[in-house]
Amino acid sequence: MQFEIDRDSLLRPLQAVIGVVERRQTLPVLANVLLEIGDGRLAVTATDLEVELRAQVDLEAGEPGQVTVPARKLMDIVRNLPDDSRVTVTRESERVVVRAGRSRFALTTLPAEDFPTVDQVEASHRVSVPQAQLRWLIEKTHFAMALQDVRYYLNGLLVELAPQHLRAVATDGHRLAMAELAPNLDLEEPTQVIVPRKGIQEMLRLLDSSEDPVELVLGTGHVQVTLPEIRFTSKLIDGRFPDYQRVIPAEDGPSAQVDRETLRKALVRASILSNEKYRGVRFGFEPEQLRIQSNNPEQEEAEEEIPASFDGDAIEIGFNASYMLDALAAIDEPSVTVYVRDGSSSALVLGEKGRDARYVVMPMRL
Repeated sequence: MQFEIDRDSLLRPLQAVIGVVERRQTLPVLANVLLEIGDGRLAVTATDLEVELRAQVDLEAGEPGQVTVPARKLMDIVRNLPDDSRVTVTRESERVVVRAGRSRFALTTLPAEDFPTVDQVEASHRVSVPQAQLRWLIEKTHFAMALQDVRYYLNGLLVELAPQHLRAVATDGHRLAMAELAPNLDLEEPTQVIVPRKGIQEMLRLLDSSEDPVELVLGTGHVQVTLPEIRFTSKLIDGRFPDYQRVIPAEDGPSAQVDRETLRKALVRASILSNEKYRGVRFGFEPEQLRIQSNNPEQEEAEEEIPASFDGDAIEIGFNASYMLDALAAIDEPSVTVYVRDGSSSALVLGEKGRDARYVVMPMRL
């Protein structure tokens, strides 16, 4: 196996897949990337057994073959070569030799047969959507995923495909984020899958805000996203996601309209003196204003009053400041609407005009 390539052309696929390579592995071969040459292309594959990334680049010339080499060492070598370098990679017995100008590096290898790769995903559903749309759905919801929750089905993002909508939902049991689009999908029946946290993080890193199409393939145990030069595959979480529709409050109760940035800044200031562990703040909704109060075990306290238009009777309710700030950060509009039925019910936070993204924050006892 041998090939010659420009330094930048080799660095791009390495950078695309390196995020999957864990620094601590259960198997030595998982620290390596698989290099495959065939049909005039170089394919670079990395996996952690849950997520797989495969990037390809055209080659002017190369001898077919495959081998695995240490991922981070190879990327560090290529990244530190001069920008205009021409790189030659050759397999010599049990080692791979990388040459560029007067530089030479010999790397150990492991058998390519030992490298675990995902078989071709058998598609039960296949759709094509613009990259920007899929990225928008993830950006608006991913922060609400649980982190190492024993309810493993919460440690991922629900992706729901239906003929009329493409929807993403995340919850950790204390707050919920839902975003949806209506791209007119070519589907006969709806389906749901739960993509694990690492898969979502890699998708967010790979997708851009262009209108270029991305193919989304759902199989029985995997989801696959295909971009022009990159193929991303992730295992799915096998579990039943909660009935999220039941916990989203209706838009028919008392509501407050408030400037988003004013609320965000007041909440940041008030949370400075909140309990560091629970981050609780008290919201007091009144006809012409919103009062935000916090205190901590050191008997310190903060109070903020900001203009707000509230159409119900006065209500006091406690929230986790971090959860409310996350919801406000995900909304792009200058004004937000907060629906609060009473002091013990969840709040629904929406943009002033947009109903495509919804955020639910559960109440706290303070």
